[in-house]
Amino acid sequence: MRIAMFSDNFYPEISGISDSLIESARELAGLGHEIDFYVADYTEHDYNVANLPFEELDLGPWVKIYRLPSVPFPAPTNQGRAIIPTFLRWLSMRGDRRPDIIHTHLFFGAGMEALAASRMLGVPLVGTSHTPVTEFVRYSPLRGAWTERVASRLVSWYYDRCAYVTAPSQGILDEMKASGFTRPCRPVSNPIDLARFVSAEPGERERFKRDFGLSEFTVLYTGRIAEEKHIDVIIRAVAKARETIPEITFAITGHGNAEASLRELAESLGVAERVKFFGTLATDEHARIYRAADVFAIASTAETQSLSLMKAFASGIPAIGVNARALPEYIRPDNGFIVEPGDADAMAERLVFLHDHPERRTELGNGGIALVSNFSPARIASEWIALYKEVISSYNSGKR
Repeated sequence: MRIAMFSDNFYPEISGISDSLIESARELAGLGHEIDFYVADYTEHDYNVANLPFEELDLGPWVKIYRLPSVPFPAPTNQGRAIIPTFLRWLSMRGDRRPDIIHTHLFFGAGMEALAASRMLGVPLVGTSHTPVTEFVRYSPLRGAWTERVASRLVSWYYDRCAYVTAPSQGILDEMKASGFTRPCRPVSNPIDLARFVSAEPGERERFKRDFGLSEFTVLYTGRIAEEKHIDVIIRAVAKARETIPEITFAITGHGNAEASLRELAESLGVAERVKFFGTLATDEHARIYRAADVFAIASTAETQSLSLMKAFASGIPAIGVNARALPEYIRPDNGFIVEPGDADAMAERLVFLHDHPERRTELGNGGIALVSNFSPARIASEWIALYKEVISSYNSGKR
């Protein structure tokens, strides 16, 4: 089948949305399906921010990428782009490019183009809600409780125009239902690269620690360095835990507009030399730093799943997260610990416990591996194909 995917967020912007779309496209194309991406264009600056060459992503002959004109948009990655909808992009999708199904991944400019294309071409629309919009209103020039209410209702209105809706976790769907969303829906996980993200072999962790300049007990965070990720809570927890674990190190990878303030915080707490910023790592290096770590920590209140967390589980390391949105759905007693949002002291206690109990780290790491074994690209692709066929059949039956 031919699948048209629309997203305002795509390569080279660093995000879980972009990663999951690329991984899904590779797997679906490998099964003989044709994928057409309709996504924002990015400038050379945006590629440079991510340390990537200024050239189009090559996903093979079965995947085509159509870039839509866009303008800069405030985003924590400093790469944000906004597509201005014309509601006419469907004109180029007629004939040989007419899709069997359209899959919309965000509700902004590209999402509006997807909605128009679905209506004008008579093609069913599947939607995936990746983003808790209320967490990102802070980046809008208009802020406040009323803005959050309006944004939540807009999201629900948009996804109510889809034939079927998914999200990486049940929690985000429940939030949408509370704002009036009514369409058929279910959670579908993002795919995880289980070939690259694997647990450390004997001796590997120590070797990779030396390569990265990390200590014998290393806490890891990877992802966007942004306000809603609350990385400051982890730095405070590390500073507290250092009283018991002098050799503790906190490794941070990724980029974003909160980095300067986090460096200042680490300096003020006297742990600047224990908090290491690695920037955006190449894919293989990114996988290796997971295998160098002992614990993954995430204090974000904006996660609908967190691919960074899933990679940690695939790498066999336990997680400490906060009781917010999707994190409690995935961090369970057999793979990690949950603390309350903002509670750096409780996180520090868990870090000390895991330092003192290496056998428990191993047990929890094995629990994470067991969880993500269900999220291989092949398995998730099969789930998408079944869902697409179900939606197409139902849509065509409704037209008869």
